[in-house]
Amino acid sequence: MSANPDHPRRSPATVVIVGAGPRATGLIERIAANAPELHGDGAPFELHLVDPHPPGGGRIWRPDQSPLLWMNSMAEDVTMFTDASVEREGPICPGPSLSEWAGRLREEGPPHALPPELAAEAAALTGRSFATRRLQSAYLGWVYERSVAALPPGTTVHEHRDRAVRVTGPYDGRQQVWLEGRTAPLTADAVVLALGHLDAEPDAEQRALTAFAAEHGLVHLPPEFTADSDLNALRPGEPVLVRGLGLAFVDLMVLLTEGRGGRYERGPDGELVYRPSGREPVLYAGSRRGVPYHAKIGYSLSGERPPVPRFFGPAQVEELLSRPGRPDFRRDIWPLIAKELGFAHYHRLFTAHPERTAGPWSAFEEKYAACPPGSPELAALVAAAVPDPADRLDLDALDRPLTGLRFDDHEALQQALRGHIEADLARRHDPAHSPDLAVFLALLSVYGQLIRFGDIGGWWHGFFSFLASGPPGPRLEQLLALSRAGVVRFLGAETAVAADPLRGVFRASSASVPGHVVEARALVEARLPEPTVDRSRDTLLRSLHRDGAAATPAGLLAVSPADARILDRGGRPHPRRFALGPHTDARASGAFARPGTNAPAFRQNDATARALLRCLRDRSCRASLTA
Repeated sequence: MSANPDHPRRSPATVVIVGAGPRATGLIERIAANAPELHGDGAPFELHLVDPHPPGGGRIWRPDQSPLLWMNSMAEDVTMFTDASVEREGPICPGPSLSEWAGRLREEGPPHALPPELAAEAAALTGRSFATRRLQSAYLGWVYERSVAALPPGTTVHEHRDRAVRVTGPYDGRQQVWLEGRTAPLTADAVVLALGHLDAEPDAEQRALTAFAAEHGLVHLPPEFTADSDLNALRPGEPVLVRGLGLAFVDLMVLLTEGRGGRYERGPDGELVYRPSGREPVLYAGSRRGVPYHAKIGYSLSGERPPVPRFFGPAQVEELLSRPGRPDFRRDIWPLIAKELGFAHYHRLFTAHPERTAGPWSAFEEKYAACPPGSPELAALVAAAVPDPADRLDLDALDRPLTGLRFDDHEALQQALRGHIEADLARRHDPAHSPDLAVFLALLSVYGQLIRFGDIGGWWHGFFSFLASGPPGPRLEQLLALSRAGVVRFLGAETAVAADPLRGVFRASSASVPGHVVEARALVEARLPEPTVDRSRDTLLRSLHRDGAAATPAGLLAVSPADARILDRGGRPHPRRFALGPHTDARASGAFARPGTNAPAFRQNDATARALLRCLRDRSCRASLTA
């Protein structure tokens, strides 16, 4: 797009967005939506996107990934567009979810740029399907193109397939964004970091393990995005220790089994069977919990939704933030969250499955509201009103299902873990357990409130992911088949890994089978690196911190909760620098979201887009008139 000729003497207002993945795409969509109100004078406007990967999907959702890798959300639960649930100042601009976009392709025919295999996948996609990441990349690319097309007339968009390495400039003046290998910077009125998930330098433990591996000719793969890992070093038939049973583990499992020529088929009894290719290693996998993430729930909620937030909403957040000092998560916040989750669970149990309760919901609700969070009175109320202990919500047992369990030998643990996974799969696909889905919806509501507190530590994010962001059910069915085939062996809870210099191997043990040790010449850390500023491999982020940007005790970039402006070490928000994403203390659960859930990322995008546009409109944050 070309500059508007009606303003020949005015330098274009300019924004540089570093990162061109889904978070940047969502921000551009909000800039376009809010521009008619806040940038409606038709003045020239320039937008620069800096990312070595294609815009839309960025690095994590780039198109050149294995077609075996799936999303972990159903297609109907993935959208990049606002709806009436989103709390925002800007306008709602509805758009299709991933499944609706695929439906349009079926009706209208795919664009010529869509490869035939993706067109075929889109044609077969349903709302309950788990799309490949390559198809999601195509959807994100389409959203990006639509959002760019919606920007004001006269807008010029520049895409730079480069890395940004530093931001300089005075506090109250235009900023310079320096690109790798270029001598002249991009000059901007405002800069936004939308960096997504970043690589990190190893911590002391990882450095020691890598050095040990180099000394003894072993293999150690540190935390990283699994699709980027060099898995060729993992040899067929050899044992591999794996720390982590989350989504990174699922990717690893897929790439080392089907990715090496193995296949699945149904046995005579309908049970899934894995047929090895002979090229697979043997994966000994464990974690702190010792069990994989809960499967995605495979049914929809019928009837009344839980009326959340109730006990952890804006009023409670305001009260906590008004107290002197910073709220403590375990002491001040978690009891309210637990009561909120319990409220959603019991609301569903009483309203959808009243035969499993004693008494009417109205009476229980009144008493439940009066009980202090986590109190003995609350526990007694639940015990009296819900006869079967299996129908009561036990968050500690959900979080650590193997706590206190010990097994006589390694094989007994395998049988117990397969039973646990089978039970989880059955439960997550059985509407008789629909309170689980009500708790899931309450978890989304809680996440939306928590972003106002900034950095609350890592425990909550792990708990949320374990319960609400697990793999598709078919992936856990495949894991069961791999376990029965002996390709995957479970290590148990509180998995510990050590380097044995006498034997020159890695050793793994767990609390679940005392005394049992597994030795291997390969160790894989199946998780993403922690998004800390000081250990990030992103040169720009490190230099920003070095130049005065504040970080939280956990190492996240500190930003204003109102509009994502980067804070300095005195707590002062920068008027021209913004940051969104997992490297900040306002990190949301994802750049795209389930429709109708008031997604935190969409709220943040709208607030930041409006702050940006006001900055460009303000003549103190605009390039001066040229001579």
